[in-house]
Amino acid sequence: MEQADNLLLRIQKYDKTFSKGQKRLAAYVLKNYDKAVFLTASKLGKEVGVSESTTVRFATQLGYKGFPEFHRALEELVRNKLNSIQRMKVTYGHVPEAEILDTVFQSDIEIIKLTMEHIDHAAFEMAVETLLSARTIYIIGIRSCAPLASFLSFYLNMILDDVRLIQTSSASEIFEQMIRIGDQDAIIGISFPRYSMRTLKAIEFANNRNAKVITLTDSVHSPINLYSSCNLIARSDMASIVDSLVAPLSVVNALVVALCMKRQKEVVHTLETMEKIWDEYQVYSNDEMEHADDTIKMLNPEQEDQKT
Repeated sequence: MEQADNLLLRIQKYDKTFSKGQKRLAAYVLKNYDKAVFLTASKLGKEVGVSESTTVRFATQLGYKGFPEFHRALEELVRNKLNSIQRMKVTYGHVPEAEILDTVFQSDIEIIKLTMEHIDHAAFEMAVETLLSARTIYIIGIRSCAPLASFLSFYLNMILDDVRLIQTSSASEIFEQMIRIGDQDAIIGISFPRYSMRTLKAIEFANNRNAKVITLTDSVHSPINLYSSCNLIARSDMASIVDSLVAPLSVVNALVVALCMKRQKEVVHTLETMEKIWDEYQVYSNDEMEHADDTIKMLNPEQEDQKT
């Protein structure tokens, strides 16, 4: 929350230097940051009754390079301040119901673009190499992040030898599942606002045991990054009562593909083995009707007589 707190501190620090229009902007942002986060420079100025140029100067007066950087700080503030109920009220007041589908799609597209432009490629390569060299890989993601952790675990189990998805029904059970983690192991922690304390404690525990820590989160200011030297940052802006996780899922997909490329022979062998097992035990079916025809034979009356 450093960046969010920094925005509030900056407004207080520069308050005496503001013009009358900038003072109105400052007062509006402090009181209505949950609404201001959805406004462009032009719309924010119009809402307060000042020009767009005054709004831009307000951002630079606070020490930001421009309005976009100011807006990112504002997003960070909102992300950490609002609970789920407040998010729902803010969002549904902002987006007309008829436009929700298109708005969410467009928001997700922008989130992926921003993530692609700013993600640290060196950190990504480090994550891949760390996973390849680890003896055991632990994965933890709680609440809304649990599907990401489960998805990643499912595919890593096809690529690597020892992958363990940490079940999170209680804090004590988390540590019991990690009791043997050490310096030859790696852990992937996935956490997005509102950040889970159980994930943070698990990452801290792994770090104290000298395990390699990889984090997938939304900001360099995320608390789990305190214990990680390999941080994968994926945007997760608000689109409704939940945070969009399309960008984190894309990062997870990229990790899986990169690991598959590094372990092509092993992956092919595993998939061939799995295909045989799936066929033998009829795990999947290409056509349910054909499957039924192949396995269910109707007896004619003569066969029934012979059977009896």
